[in-house]
Amino acid sequence: MILFIIILIIFITTVSFSSKYSTLEETATKLGQIEKTMSNLRATMNLNSQRQYVIQRIIKIIDQYNKKMTIEEKYRIANEIYKMSMKYSNLNVDLICATITHESALTWKADIVSPVGALGLMQIMPQTGEILANKEGIKWTTPEDILFDPIYNIRLGCRYLSSLIHHYEIDGGLAAYNGGEKRAALWLKNRNNKTDWTILWEETRTYVPAVLKLYEKFQQQTGIL
Repeated sequence: MILFIIILIIFITTVSFSSKYSTLEETATKLGQIEKTMSNLRATMNLNSQRQYVIQRIIKIIDQYNKKMTIEEKYRIANEIYKMSMKYSNLNVDLICATITHESALTWKADIVSPVGALGLMQIMPQTGEILANKEGIKWTTPEDILFDPIYNIRLGCRYLSSLIHHYEIDGGLAAYNGGEKRAALWLKNRNNKTDWTILWEETRTYVPAVLKLYEKFQQQTGIL
């Protein structure tokens, strides 16, 4: 309705102006410009509708694990996940959400800390976080300041995960994210070795299937496979 009103106003204004001061050729040009404007408005509105739909999907996933999070925080996190899925072509919201869900021990708590000292939603080690922050142009202060901030954490975690998937594909990228690139590279060196899980750390052997299972679950919730 809003789009129709905007278009109508543009049309009436342009035609009125054209009838007084323009030739038929100029009027045709202006009408062509209106058509282009209409197309751009439709595209913008469709993109915004898609974004809102995806954000609501992410919020529903968060609700499965953290009902206490405020709606404002859920929206901020969901919006950042959507932005990262647009920024990195090898990531999508379901994979990002699956990684966060498992990394945060099914809590989606921004201040969660692992036994080995990894921080935040995507469980980033402080040393890795500082390197990623410098690459991302984020001023590094303290690990807690940066990595407990869910927006920074998701931004850094997605940058890292995308880079690893680029080099090692999804399963190898997840293995590298959890257990380091050296083991993942050795695992993938010979395709036949991908079935030999003993090459990976014991934790990584369960980590990769667990994240992929969550990934499939979130895809099935919206019929995306």
